[in-house]
Amino acid sequence: MNRFYVFNGDADGICALHQLRLVDPADANLITGVKRDIKLLDRVEAKSGDSLTVLDISLDSNRKGLMRLLEEGVKIEYFDHHYAGEIPQHHNLTAHIDLSADVCTSLLVDQYLKGKFHLWAITAAFGDNFVQKARQLGIAAKLTETEIDQLAHLGEYLNYNGYGDNLPDLHFHPAALYEEIKPYISPFDFIAESIAFRKLSAGYQDDTSRADSLQPLTADERHAAYLLPDAPWARRVSGIFANKLANAYPQRAHAVITPNHSGAYTVSVRASLTNPNGADVLCLQFDTGGGRKAAAGINHLPTDSLDSFITAFKQHFCS
Repeated sequence: MNRFYVFNGDADGICALHQLRLVDPADANLITGVKRDIKLLDRVEAKSGDSLTVLDISLDSNRKGLMRLLEEGVKIEYFDHHYAGEIPQHHNLTAHIDLSADVCTSLLVDQYLKGKFHLWAITAAFGDNFVQKARQLGIAAKLTETEIDQLAHLGEYLNYNGYGDNLPDLHFHPAALYEEIKPYISPFDFIAESIAFRKLSAGYQDDTSRADSLQPLTADERHAAYLLPDAPWARRVSGIFANKLANAYPQRAHAVITPNHSGAYTVSVRASLTNPNGADVLCLQFDTGGGRKAAAGINHLPTDSLDSFITAFKQHFCS
């Protein structure tokens, strides 16, 4: 029997994987990619009797691959918080899917494991920009303010590493970053001892300082859109920049638009923190769009569709 883990290459996917692998470290095949590379089940070659755990990728976006594997006789356990559509009722599928606005995949895994590696779940919540929820959990866990801030930075750095148009844009391949984390039961030990943490911290500081100097393409009190330059640093920082804007201006919705290697745009959308809904509905209006209520995106927006996206973005978040 072969074991597979398929996981999103962001903070939530990696921390969810790490929690489960700390419990069950047996040899397994790992399949992942950049944060927006979500149709990962198409890559899985498994057969009857194999087992598969899926973490933090939309069921709806992977429906074809999921059904193929289920019919092959693969046992699948699915943890996720993105738009799922209709969840198949199949004897080989166990689904832990929750679309609540304050739940990420690592928190679902944390519930499943009864809090065994709770600090990694808090880290993931910070990385997925559930800042208020993560702080509440940190306080409930009796962490100091310094410790909470450390987990917040770690979550941001892990999430930052997942953004990019392709793997060469990243500081670490997500599977390689997981291998750096793998030896550490405590995230505080990873922060204190890991060279990977220091590399991510330095890259994050450099890239975000460049983004902070940008001016919006359009902005008012309810929404703002930014067009980033065609550069690796911009692709790396796009999602983190969107999160920073959302936290700095909680009444506004934000769109961060970045040129990608295919000659189109990649878009990150954040609903306002005061009304964290509708990002998924907006992005699903466009091909390759998807996500969750508070945060969503479009993987491939043709350049000649930019004006129509900006118009739709403004109209969608006008009230």
